[in-house]
Parts: sequence; structure tokens; C-alpha cells
Amino acid sequence: MATLLHIKSSIFGDEGKSSQLAATFIEHWKQANPKGRVLVRDLIAEELPHLDSFVVGALMTPEAERSEAQQALVDRSDQFIREIKAADKIIIGVPMYNFSIPTQLKAYFDLLARAGVTFKYTDQGSVGLIEDKPVYLFATRGGLYNESGIDFQIPFVKQFLGFIGLTSVQVIFAEGLSMGAVAAGSLAQAEQQVAALN
Repeated sequence: MATLLHIKSSIFGDEGKSSQLAATFIEHWKQANPKGRVLVRDLIAEELPHLDSFVVGALMTPEAERSEAQQALVDRSDQFIREIKAADKIIIGVPMYNFSIPTQLKAYFDLLARAGVTFKYTDQGSVGLIEDKPVYLFATRGGLYNESGIDFQIPFVKQFLGFIGLTSVQVIFAEGLSMGAVAAGSLAQAEQQVAALN
């Protein structure tokens, strides 16, 4: 059974433009995969801990030495990694907030970055340990940033995903969403591109 993992990070939930693009993708994916399973990981609802000494300590402490709280956090990380590995395709809504990704998405990435689990270092550099698969990023922005030289968002996301082994990444941009007349045309074009992905 085909599995699609939908990672949501819009603070506006289903009303967010990245969530709407994801919904379009899911609609067409279900038509092509009527017996498929869609797993939704809503990072806003998750209330993930941000990286601090406790998180780092939990992830680096040997299993036999972990406290109950540390083990609970590692279990959560393990679950996220299992979902990534089990998915056939992954879609990630990536709205831009103050020139960057949502802090909730960064917290999620911090729980995915596990030395010896999702990546390892070798004499030739780092190697991702997650088997590659298609990943689609729905990047929504109020202004125009793609190929501007000031996009600090999507290059970081692609670099992180590649670090853990996910290199087959495609990006659909919906930009200028706070720029009046530009917005409708940009979103409509993005919707068309998303619908053609399946």
C-alpha cells in the first residue's frame, strides 16, 4: 500500500496557503492511489520542544542510561524517523516567516538529525542514511525571494534533507502572496504545477 507523508508547518492550519497546495496534491494523489494511505504530521499541533541541552542530552545518552523523560523524547524522534522511512512520497508545506522556515519545522528537523541513525560522518564527509524518495516542498511567501539571492529558506531545507539522504527534492513556489494582484496569479500557477505532479 502506497504511503504519503504530509508534514504541515503552517501556523494558520488548513487556511495556510502551503496547506492548501498540499491539499491539492493529496486530492490528486488519492485519485492515483485509491488504496493509498495519507499520514499527516501536523507540527503546529505537536508542540515540539526546541533544541536545548535537554533535547541534545536525550538524543546523545545511551539507551540504558536515559531517564524516563529522555526516553519519551527519543521515542518521539524514532517515530518521526520511522514515518519518513516508511513513506513512498513526502510533501512538506514550507511557509516563509520572517525570512526563514517555521520554528516548528526547525524543531522537527532537529529531532530527525541523529548521528548513526539518519546520517553518519566518514573520511569523505557526511553520508545520509535514509533511503532517497520523492519529496515535494510547497514554498509560500508574501514577497518575491526565489532566485533573488536572499532566499535563506529553501536552500537550507534542501541542504538538511540531503544531509539525511533525501536528495530527490522538487520545489513548487507560490510567491508574492501579499502583493495584491500578483497573489492570485501566483497561487493559481502553483496549484496547476502541484496538480501535475502525480
